[in-house]
Amino acid sequence: MLPVFASLVPVFLLVILGWTARVTHFVQDHHWVGLERVTYVMFFPALVINTLVRADLGSVPVAGVGGALFGSVIAMAGLLIAMRPLLSEWMGLTGPSFTSLFQGATRWNTFVAIALAGSLFGQRGVTLTAVAIAAMVPLLNVLALFVFVRFAGGPTQSTSQILRTFATNPFIWSCAVGIVLNPMAGFIPEPLLQTAEILGRPALAAGLIVVGAGLDVRSLARPRKVHLLALALKLLVMPTFAAGLAALFGISGQDFMVVVIAASVPTASAAYLLSRQLGGDAPLMAEILTQQTLAAIITMPVMLALLAL
Repeated sequence: MLPVFASLVPVFLLVILGWTARVTHFVQDHHWVGLERVTYVMFFPALVINTLVRADLGSVPVAGVGGALFGSVIAMAGLLIAMRPLLSEWMGLTGPSFTSLFQGATRWNTFVAIALAGSLFGQRGVTLTAVAIAAMVPLLNVLALFVFVRFAGGPTQSTSQILRTFATNPFIWSCAVGIVLNPMAGFIPEPLLQTAEILGRPALAAGLIVVGAGLDVRSLARPRKVHLLALALKLLVMPTFAAGLAALFGISGQDFMVVVIAASVPTASAAYLLSRQLGGDAPLMAEILTQQTLAAIITMPVMLALLAL
């Protein structure tokens, strides 16, 4: 537990640095949009592509890790949709509020996951997290679009719109490019690989700083049932689902730990942007994001210690 906590400290110090830079106006508000965009469409895709191109995918349990995480998302999504009538009655959740709970319980912050996995397990941890991205991100986007259309009255997405969403999502296309180029890695000119490596180096620091800049600590003063439920489902139940499936698929050791890390990180800041765009409850989404991010520094080492026993 102590090594995990020690590895988490730098991650969350960068998150706090981002929050401090925003609230003190050391970085002006209009600059954050540019930093977030360059991180999202340049730095992070370069990191993922470089990692997957250079990876020996035959040496890692791609199917087991991907299957455990894919299955855990399906299980959580099914549980939430089945519970929706009860939650609506118990908490008075509206359709838009339910979409925030759904995203808060299923989506994951790739920046935190890849930073922690890399800190603990080096290149293998980063490679497996890239595998996790390939397994979870397309599925999570499909589920999020379905929930917004079904429960928040969001605009119906045509097939071409859905395909465009996938094609332009940096997490999806960078995984696809990395996997396609992996068998041809030996034929790719080294200067191109070095360029991708250099471009990907700022990804983790910039991504974590952007996460911090998006936090609103005022929400900590007004926790509600829906906040606590989102926190419990994402930070406690989801990693339990993933750990159970990983054990069922024979995943063990460091690979098992990476599965738990990917499942136990807080929800993604992109959930807030999607909520604003598709008619969700954006303020509730921001509150859930903040509370989970701050709580995760405690829950993640605890869950890793308990589930790795």
